[in-house]
Amino acid sequence: MRLLILAASALTLSACATEFGLAPQTASEPEAPTYQDREAVPQQVGDAYYDKAATAVSARAGETFAPRARNVILFIGDGMGISTITAARIAAGQQRGLDGESYELAMETLPYMALSRTYSHDYQVADSASTATAMVSGVKTRSRTLGLRAGVSFGDCASQAGNETDTLFELAERQGLATGIVSTARITHATPAATYAESASRNWENDKSFGSTNAEGCVDIARQLVEWPAGDGFEVAMGGGRSQFGTREMTDPEYDGRTGVRGDDLDLQAAWTAKSDSHNVITDGAGFAATDFDSDARILGLFEPSHMQFELDRADDPGSEPALVDMTRAAITRLSRNGNGYILMIEGGRIDHAHHGTNASRALADTDAFDQAVAAALEMTDAADTLIIVTADHSHTLTIAGYPRRNNPILGKVEVENGDLTKGTDGLPYTTLGYANGGGACRPGAEGEPCRREDLTEIDTTAKDYRQQALVPLGSETHAGEDVAIFASGPGAELVRGVMDQNEIFHVLGFASGLVARPTE
Repeated sequence: MRLLILAASALTLSACATEFGLAPQTASEPEAPTYQDREAVPQQVGDAYYDKAATAVSARAGETFAPRARNVILFIGDGMGISTITAARIAAGQQRGLDGESYELAMETLPYMALSRTYSHDYQVADSASTATAMVSGVKTRSRTLGLRAGVSFGDCASQAGNETDTLFELAERQGLATGIVSTARITHATPAATYAESASRNWENDKSFGSTNAEGCVDIARQLVEWPAGDGFEVAMGGGRSQFGTREMTDPEYDGRTGVRGDDLDLQAAWTAKSDSHNVITDGAGFAATDFDSDARILGLFEPSHMQFELDRADDPGSEPALVDMTRAAITRLSRNGNGYILMIEGGRIDHAHHGTNASRALADTDAFDQAVAAALEMTDAADTLIIVTADHSHTLTIAGYPRRNNPILGKVEVENGDLTKGTDGLPYTTLGYANGGGACRPGAEGEPCRREDLTEIDTTAKDYRQQALVPLGSETHAGEDVAIFASGPGAELVRGVMDQNEIFHVLGFASGLVARPTE
């Protein structure tokens, strides 16, 4: 049972509903703001990580700081390290026929920025579950666990007791704000799941995923989403992961031979629609296009059995499922109907997956798509009442190197001014982008022969299926541990500066919106 908040009052703020896809939102000033009336003390107060971060952000805010953010949008580019941002900037500019090196992404126009330290409680290089938990709950926890403090043991259901947290989304729901999550990954995947789930393993997405772990008494993540007890629940939850919500007897609506994966006979899609006449499930681009988001509909969008398509692949069949920018516009339209305000997470989840496959082409295209969603949010909201933070949960081992000439294709081979290919000491050309580990590393030759890289001379390294070469051979490229960027605009954005621990982001969002009480002496 989560800790009840200290006080609850519905704000009587006027709201201006945004017409989906048309004019930007124009916000009006709330009458007699009462943000302090909705402050809560989350149950994780007293956790050492929580208290340290709260103190740091409160000191930065000073005595005169007052909450003014009616709305909060947290953008998370999964795996979007600084090298990814740089490469995506160049790629986006070049794709548009512009100078890539001087091109400016929408996220780079936000006036405040900082660096985020992404380590988890037990790992120098963290995973998405622990890092997302840090951002939405204000604690650092064990990698591979969701919504719980560091006292939990991975895979041990019994250890969850006493380590629960209150997420910013739960605090918002209790105060009558609207909430939403949007992702191109499964909405039961680590980052979106951190907003609503408590799980000793991020892998427990359905009832068949517990395996031999000590999970007796635990509820799987998909079921936690549908049964989420906070307030009146999500207004919008859209992404992939359809198979997690259906049984093995349920045929997938899009793919022949595919079914759900659940073994408990729970049709969670039906459980969602049974909540009220306003609860609807949509599963494809046609259903999305037919949905009126400027209404009281409560939408569960499940657009793929697993993750949604990469942007480059979705572009080959654009009507099959909505783009991230379209889901962003729809979510803001729906949530803006609530005069109390809203909290929204938007994740570019497949940036990470492309990097794991050392496939920079898809990673950069998904970063560009993510940035277009940021641009849409900036267009549709008012910086006077909406705090927008754009960041990443962690980085990847992508590198940009080799002295390529100005305007060299970022996905291409390194060329000098006269167009000659630069070659390594092995006599072979190499690409500007590479990975420290992953697939594509050189392999030993015949006995006595050295490891030799593939000759790229005749290979089109700009093709979407090309996988960059790596140094250390691994089946899957890994995350990286360097700091990631935080960009911010709107009320409270001035608290984003310097080098911050990742869990300080929760306190910036909480203090700016008035949903989290600042620490006292």
